[in-house]
Amino acid sequence: MTQRIRWALAACTLVVMIETGLLAADWPQWRGPNRDGICTETGLLKEWPKDGPKLLWEISGLGPGYSTVSIAHGRLYTMGDRQRRQYVYAYDLSTRKELWAAEVGASHNDGPRCAPTVEESFVYAIGTSGDVVCVAADSGKVVWTKNLLTDLGGASNPRWKFSESPLIDGNRLLCTPGGRQAVMVALNKKTSDVIWQCSMPDIGGNGNDEAGYSSVMIGHGAGVKQYVQLTNKGVVGVSADGRFLWGYNRVANSVANIPTPVIDGDYVFTSTAYQTGSALLQLTADGGGVKAREVYWLDKDTFQNHHGGFVKVGDHIYGGSNHNKGEPTCIEMKTGKIVWHADQPGRGSGCVLYADGHLYFRYENGLMALVEATPAKYNLKGTFTPPARPGARGTAWAHPVISDGKLYLRHADVLFCYDVKAE
Repeated sequence: MTQRIRWALAACTLVVMIETGLLAADWPQWRGPNRDGICTETGLLKEWPKDGPKLLWEISGLGPGYSTVSIAHGRLYTMGDRQRRQYVYAYDLSTRKELWAAEVGASHNDGPRCAPTVEESFVYAIGTSGDVVCVAADSGKVVWTKNLLTDLGGASNPRWKFSESPLIDGNRLLCTPGGRQAVMVALNKKTSDVIWQCSMPDIGGNGNDEAGYSSVMIGHGAGVKQYVQLTNKGVVGVSADGRFLWGYNRVANSVANIPTPVIDGDYVFTSTAYQTGSALLQLTADGGGVKAREVYWLDKDTFQNHHGGFVKVGDHIYGGSNHNKGEPTCIEMKTGKIVWHADQPGRGSGCVLYADGHLYFRYENGLMALVEATPAKYNLKGTFTPPARPGARGTAWAHPVISDGKLYLRHADVLFCYDVKAE
């Protein structure tokens, strides 16, 4: 590579950073910059010491909650409950001091689930009661608020409450009130005005007419820009102008539909647990619309993902299998072939994140596992468990995050930060 090309690439990168306001290592929303659980950083540890990576710092006082963290502009954002109210928090990463706490709505018995979305100078979040808020990132002042049920036509609050992390796309905020009347809505991100509201036809008998516990993804299947979401009735696709395009009901169960789908061109991989299964869908043009064709179905004994999610690396899907479990599994995406399947090193459901050739599995008992992301074989590269703390109670369901060579692990009231950079 010539020096001129290097300078040109560096200049392009700088322009992108200036225009977006984000640093290369920022993790500004649910599952990262592309909402796919993929961290593009390199130079990370290839295996862990016996006692795990170095613990750099920890903070407490977050309150109950399964919300993971979002990181942008040198600040960390998350959600939690305090004194019967629910909040979005902002912390200065250099000092670990709390900058502000913006009230969202009523508390919930085990806290919020949403990862705040940071975009430009604002932070967006959804509380368990369905309160959608826009908060000024500098001050914590609430700019506007809408409720998924009372303002946006949602059918009902799901059994384990609203858990979605909002999507910002251009001037729009996308969220999922749920139900037939308003399966999805687009709001003006600055004013909260409704741009469109999408109703949904009957797509099948499985599941309930309400929002699920997943978050919206952007797709371009069959050449049509669309928003893909897993609801409690199954996976749906809604066009950028608010038209209902397609629905797939077979993957829905009647209890809880949780994992965010993986999108790859014309293909959508989806899975739920509660003895359901998984499917690969192919999206094709259908007159002026889009049709979803089932390429294959994997039954509950082959692959079902509870709520830890899955990632696509190369031609393969990696995630934890089985209900209330996270047995590491590698699937050839286009064929559904199980390449390898292993006993899980931790207990309960396992969240997964990809970075620098490895999978970071986090289990509900707090154990972290480093697994090589290769279809060749299952290769465990180390495990560790964060120290016990009075505020780290209950299940460790918050997804792990890597930003600037640091691994962030939330467990209820406590947040741990580990150094995972290679020497």
